[in-house]
Amino acid sequence: MSKITSAEVAARAGVSQSAVSRVFTPGASASKKTIEKVRKAAEELGYRPNSLARAMVSGKSRIIGLVVAYLENHFYPEALEKLSNALQERGYHVLIFMASRTAEDVDDVVEEILDYQVDGIITASVAMSSELTARCRKAGVPMVLFNRSQDGPGLSSVASANVAGGRKVADFLLAGGHKKIAYVAGWEGASTQRDREAGFVARLSEAGVELHAREVGDFHIEKARDAARRVFARDRAGGPPDAVFVANDHMAFAVMDVARSEFGLAVPGDVSIVGYDDVPIAGWPAYDLTTVRQPANQMVAETVDLLIAEIDGEGRGPRKVEIDGPLIIRGSARVPEGWSE
Repeated sequence: MSKITSAEVAARAGVSQSAVSRVFTPGASASKKTIEKVRKAAEELGYRPNSLARAMVSGKSRIIGLVVAYLENHFYPEALEKLSNALQERGYHVLIFMASRTAEDVDDVVEEILDYQVDGIITASVAMSSELTARCRKAGVPMVLFNRSQDGPGLSSVASANVAGGRKVADFLLAGGHKKIAYVAGWEGASTQRDREAGFVARLSEAGVELHAREVGDFHIEKARDAARRVFARDRAGGPPDAVFVANDHMAFAVMDVARSEFGLAVPGDVSIVGYDDVPIAGWPAYDLTTVRQPANQMVAETVDLLIAEIDGEGRGPRKVEIDGPLIIRGSARVPEGWSE
């Protein structure tokens, strides 16, 4: 079967071939009557526009490459759906690429993405090398980091205010009278992990409190379980902690499971547990997790606005955007008397 051409659609609709092109080009103008005639003719003939051919002519593919390192964390599937929907509303299609968290692997993936002639790139939960940043800039392909930041100039990034979030958790636990406070860290190559811990530890230090224990869960559920076992070990000097801040909700669920099922601890009677992200499961009665909310809708809107502005040549240069998120009080942590946000 031969493919139906735009010329055949134009003949059936009684319009010019350029009118057919305008109807199927995002952002182009055409009268309502023309649109109706062209779409009716296209449906009758089974015509589908050739996006790749249009991209070769216009120099714009209307494709955004989206790179993500891992989807186990429940924050990312929801965020990626929001990013995809927001980009589609602006007339762009999304290609999703999976990578590991190392800069070397991400570099290989982004090099592959560039071969697809994408108009822009969004990376979520991954690190970028300075060499690849320069390569993308030279190729004229703008990039925005989502839920990550990068030291130094060169790339726009959008994240929650992680340092401030860590400080909020510290204030909450200190106000609750906790003395033996532990921390379960995420992947130490992540800016989100670094900043959450920095804000948390700095605020504890200001109050004259040192971490009772620190273990690394690497943003991985099994590693988080192992970290929890070390944190709650019965032979730990000074005994188990009375509060644990976990670098994200995904790990916090594992820490809570271990505390309850393996050590028989009551949450929050024996130990308060606080996470970060506020994924949907955090609100389930089984966890009822107190956590810092990542404002995903605002983060997505800022990311898309930054990227599209760069694609359209209206950007103001690289920007680092941080969006504050509230501490969501639920039942997994002792609530200080008279506490209010």
